[in-house]
Amino acid sequence: MAVELLNWSTNLLRDHGIENPRLQAELLLAHSLNLSREGLYGRLHSQIEQREMERFEELIRRRISGVPLQYILGHQEFWSIDLKVDPRVLIPRPETEVLVEQALEVLSEAISWTTAFVLEIGTGSGAVAISLAKEVKDIFLVATDISEEALRVARENARSSGVLHQIGFVNGNLFEPFNLFRNRKPFDLILSNPPYIATSEIGELAREVKDHEPTIALNGGEDGLAFYRAIIAQAPLYLKRGGWLLLEVGQGQAEKVSGLMEKEGDFLAAQSVRDLLGIERVVKAQRR
Repeated sequence: MAVELLNWSTNLLRDHGIENPRLQAELLLAHSLNLSREGLYGRLHSQIEQREMERFEELIRRRISGVPLQYILGHQEFWSIDLKVDPRVLIPRPETEVLVEQALEVLSEAISWTTAFVLEIGTGSGAVAISLAKEVKDIFLVATDISEEALRVARENARSSGVLHQIGFVNGNLFEPFNLFRNRKPFDLILSNPPYIATSEIGELAREVKDHEPTIALNGGEDGLAFYRAIIAQAPLYLKRGGWLLLEVGQGQAEKVSGLMEKEGDFLAAQSVRDLLGIERVVKAQRR
């Protein structure tokens, strides 16, 4: 019966050090049966067909091997939006919602703007851009990524979320696609959650991350700050006076990133914003 299969898989996941084994077992069993988690409860005392059992066992094997749950299920919720995710994109994290919150705060205070023109660098799954497009009616976003494969996922997510018409997806590295617009300062807001893991620390990450998520979306260079230096140095060329630069940062990086902004000289005093765990998660500054 399903309940016996659920108990077996929960114990197996626990034995392999998987966090929240019961929840993950329920989600994987529901997925293998094409049911919602709630729908699974109605079948707990039903017999499971052989093909369903084999499919479930394969999902459990993949999870034990380190494949992230989100990649197995094929989706992840972010900002109450169900997003498709697969190994082409980094899995959106809950702490990145702080970046969305701060962007919305900036946009709400900029009442002089008609249609806000926003740039997101490194969109990945499109989570941040799509969240902003869902929340703000008068907005157009340009979302870039160096990976064309990631952009395919982002476009699909934007289409399924009904905001594809509000976002232009552009393949390119940092500001390269906008060199022709240099010094025209077209953007009201530039934001990014760039790679910020130091190269030497990638091997220390959880196997779900280091072995399965795209390294290009993790590797922030020798000290983890390579992309911050590049973005902060170039952003003033593409940002309107009074516009904002918002950057998500890793734990312990806020002070260094704030220092880079202040050293640049084109920004007012940088501010840092903490996430729900009290970690400084977003650094923001307004262009002079």
